Amino acid sequence: MGVEDEAAAAATVQQMFNSIAPRYDLLNHVLSANVDRLWWRRTARRFKAVLADPDAAILDICCGTGDMTMALLQLRPQGARPILAADFAHRMLSRGAEKFARRQTGKCGAIALEADALHLPLRSDSLDLIVTAFGFRNLANYESGLREFHRVLKPGGQLGILDFSEPGGLIGKAYAIYFRRILPAIGRVISGPMTGASEGPYNYLPTSVRKFPAPPALLSLMTAGGYTGCAWQPYTFGIAGLYTAARPLVV
Repeated sequence: MGVEDEAAAAATVQQMFNSIAPRYDLLNHVLSANVDRLWWRRTARRFKAVLADPDAAILDICCGTGDMTMALLQLRPQGARPILAADFAHRMLSRGAEKFARRQTGKCGAIALEADALHLPLRSDSLDLIVTAFGFRNLANYESGLREFHRVLKPGGQLGILDFSEPGGLIGKAYAIYFRRILPAIGRVISGPMTGASEGPYNYLPTSVRKFPAPPALLSLMTAGGYTGCAWQPYTFGIAGLYTAARPLVV
């Protein structure tokens, strides 16, 4: 994919998420039967040791409306360094900022940052943890995203990518029917058609999951990108899963 194609793809995704921002949370909770909340909390617990460090520098990239950020904040100590919550869809990020502002004074908070995951406005070697929930799949270039995350992570810094996958077996077949036929129909009823496009945003979801690398392929990309300890933990029969890795320590 060329640079111009990548820019066009990114612009389309940005427009789509801005268009569904007002109903994004409702759609996610309805379409997942609230299982998404469990996935966020489970992901946060995976990194509880880093989150417990009040000085740890943490980024939730492609944060959307901030639900993953809120799950991470639950495990941060009082007075800890704020979490950076970044997204390039302004309307999504604005809704996340509203959630962060509602947290009680004195608790660890989050700073909303409008930024592109492929061009982070952050210093190299500056972060202890990067987490992204259901956003990495939407990047125009996965290798570029992994390189950028590697750049801003400190040596020894950790990466967590929570995203969908396609389970196998009978469960996979049943889920495929729901995911590709029923889910888009419900999404269209609730959110309406996407502005400027013939397909609704929830037709985009199953299409993007089909195009997303299977776990072994993404783990290979992570290893090739210079990460160590690359692993995938399936959630809910493999409907989703958490990829984990770290930037190697400098010898």
